[in-house]
Amino acid sequence: MPLRTLETWPHGAIMLDAEHTRFALWAPDAFYVSVELEDGQSLPLLPQDDGWFVIQTRCPAGTRYRYNIDGEIEVPDPASRAQAGDIHRQSVVVDPLAYRWQHNTWTGRPWHQAVIYELHVGALGGFSEVEQHLARLVELGVTAIELMPLAQFPGERNWGYDGVLPFAPQASYGSPEQLKHLIDTAHGHGLAVVLDVVYNHFGPDGNYLHRYAKSFFREDKHTPWGAAIDFRRREVREFFIENALMWLLEYRFDGLRLDAVHAIEDPDFLQELAQRVRQQIDPARHVWLTVENEHNQASLLEEGFDAQWNDDGHNALHVLLTGETDAYYADFAENPTAQLARCLSEGFVFQGHVTRHGTPRGEPSGHLPPSAFVLFLQNHDQIGNRAFGERLHQLANPQALQAATALLLLSPMIPLMFMGDEFAAEQPFLFFTSHQGELAELVRKGRRNEFAAFSAFTDPHKREQIPDPNAPQTFEASRPTLTSTRQSAMHDLYRDLLQIRHQYIVPRLPGAQALGADVLAEGAVSARWLLGDGSQLRIDLNLGNTPVVHTPQADAKVLFEHPPTSAGLLDRGTLAPYCALVSLTAAAPLLPPDGERP
Repeated sequence: MPLRTLETWPHGAIMLDAEHTRFALWAPDAFYVSVELEDGQSLPLLPQDDGWFVIQTRCPAGTRYRYNIDGEIEVPDPASRAQAGDIHRQSVVVDPLAYRWQHNTWTGRPWHQAVIYELHVGALGGFSEVEQHLARLVELGVTAIELMPLAQFPGERNWGYDGVLPFAPQASYGSPEQLKHLIDTAHGHGLAVVLDVVYNHFGPDGNYLHRYAKSFFREDKHTPWGAAIDFRRREVREFFIENALMWLLEYRFDGLRLDAVHAIEDPDFLQELAQRVRQQIDPARHVWLTVENEHNQASLLEEGFDAQWNDDGHNALHVLLTGETDAYYADFAENPTAQLARCLSEGFVFQGHVTRHGTPRGEPSGHLPPSAFVLFLQNHDQIGNRAFGERLHQLANPQALQAATALLLLSPMIPLMFMGDEFAAEQPFLFFTSHQGELAELVRKGRRNEFAAFSAFTDPHKREQIPDPNAPQTFEASRPTLTSTRQSAMHDLYRDLLQIRHQYIVPRLPGAQALGADVLAEGAVSARWLLGDGSQLRIDLNLGNTPVVHTPQADAKVLFEHPPTSAGLLDRGTLAPYCALVSLTAAAPLLPPDGERP
């Protein structure tokens, strides 16, 4: 007799009490499934409706186990909550209540307060080592850290986007309890913690689902990573929705960033996920949901998601700062200044406009608030997708970069920085993995062939100089030196700008809307926003190397200017080269309300 009749079971090993665990595996293509415990027990799972195999048995936390499929192959639990090492090793039963939380009154931060610091846990040394950076990030003005994906991947080094066990934190970074301690400690510092999750594909090594659950995928639709995940199946949807809820409820993450949702063939899954999250999270908590989406679907940002990473804004700024127009930057080669102005006034640059591929991209976004867009000058992709992982300060005029940094940190959009930006770190951030054998060679060749269309790498011999992703030294070279010295000019700039943001801008962000942006000259724009209290924020930016005619607002308070007036041309009605001028015309006293400071 079935243990119960329900549409789905919770995936994985779920502890029922201190001594008992229920194991549930969806394996519609298997005839027989058993769970193999570390003490030598082999327990047959009972077949249920719709391809489920389930058993409840005496099994405490910490027990190691595998599933045996048809007596032919042993596999890890696809919903493993922890691994005893690598993906090919045993899964581990985890007690979700074992960790004792210290900051139980934490309810998160409102989205408009977000200043996000993206980091790679492995590059910083693991969960415990990341904790050592929290105090200095708070001092800098950061209000949230965003962790690149943690799902268990093959080997010990990986960006995280090759994960195959999405419920299991990467074992080489630390235990589930150590991850919870990191989150708990961050909350004690007043920092929100966001997790980057990958729901569009599984990595190429260690995914056994094709053996016993072929209908997890659909062969009629393919992504860059192979057959698309079939979100039409209720069991598949529940797998990922359970995953999202686990991170938010059990680990107390303050938000999720969904990677490459344009590769998810069933967009109504995203709407359901957001709806389920909003329904099951205590309404007193602030939980952020953001996406990466090449399709620029503004409608998705009205259906439960707070914001989208604004690649358009980054691309326009990158072209203006570096002059590079290879690959995806080609869409921003013709008139990046006008595109930047559109970004500042309407959010997306591509709102149905035709791309270099001759196809329209995006939806109108001008009705959305500025906070619906996460702006950045670089992130893991925009550095790591370069052949040699150069950072922006190594490519751009330093004065122009400082002006662009003022735009990043003082615009009403939500700012995101990547680890090391605040110190202009000299270390690159390269693409790294730890694959073995034939897969390692395929990844190595694939990485180098990616750059065949770039003008600098048309010569195959030059492509051979691109670092091998699997070499340990590629990972080691990508570990930034985050010094605590206060002698860094870039660090001081970030700190000063974020102080201004928290004092004058953040308290006025709720209800903000764009008033438009004008092109002053090539590389120069003037943008205005009406803030929630009726104040007007204006940013005049000149990333070019020649002065631009400029008419300052007579009654405005200057919040920031670079370079300072005494060294520039602002007093004479011109905007100096590589200049940023940020001013506020207040409708209320320029004092922040209580509770808005970082």
